[in-house]
Amino acid sequence: MTLEKLRQFMSEIPFDSLVGLRLVRMHKDGVTIECPMRPELLNGSGVLHGGVTATLADVAVGMALARHLGRPRSATTVEMKINYLRPVAHGKIRARSHLVKVGARLCCGRVEIHDAQKRPVAAALITYMILPG
Repeated sequence: MTLEKLRQFMSEIPFDSLVGLRLVRMHKDGVTIECPMRPELLNGSGVLHGGVTATLADVAVGMALARHLGRPRSATTVEMKINYLRPVAHGKIRARSHLVKVGARLCCGRVEIHDAQKRPVAAALITYMILPG
């Protein structure tokens, strides 16, 4: 799957567009996506909402899986563990996924999320189930 095809697939997912996610780069073992900060994504304390950080991690593994499989395929998150390391209030955040293991039914991926200064923001471990069909 090419970078442009994966970007097209991502742009057709309404939630990803709503949040403002953008595919930056493909890697041998994953992808990098980014999200620009904007007021709608902040929590009551004025920092990035944890749900947005979790979304970045989730989508980064989902896009890496689609690329690995060579096409978009039905899959769903079955487990996510995320550690929040630093609050972010401005700039862009980037998520770099690494596929740890892809089996016939399950995929495990890890994600590092950094702010615009390349400081760690979060780390996640995510499991996807590859659905039949």
